[in-house]
Amino acid sequence: MNKEKKTTAVALKYNHGTSSAPTVVAKGKGDIAQQIIALADEHDIHIHQSPELLEVLIRLEIGEEIPEALYKAIAEVIAFAYNLKNKA
Repeated sequence: MNKEKKTTAVALKYNHGTSSAPTVVAKGKGDIAQQIIALADEHDIHIHQSPELLEVLIRLEIGEEIPEALYKAIAEVIAFAYNLKNKA
């Protein structure tokens, strides 16, 4: 039996200076995840792939800020995305 792996996605939003921490704004599996990824791609939003981080983030509720334990990991992703944007 061949099991197809479902795509999973979580979208975070962070406003420097107005947000205390990144917040979950969308999450889903399957078709919903594909739509989140397509919208991110369409709007030139950085897509970071980390199964370990995704496993934790998918448990959060929409509107919930990321836990303090993830600040460093998310900060590294945000810094990486900003660096890519500045190079483009």
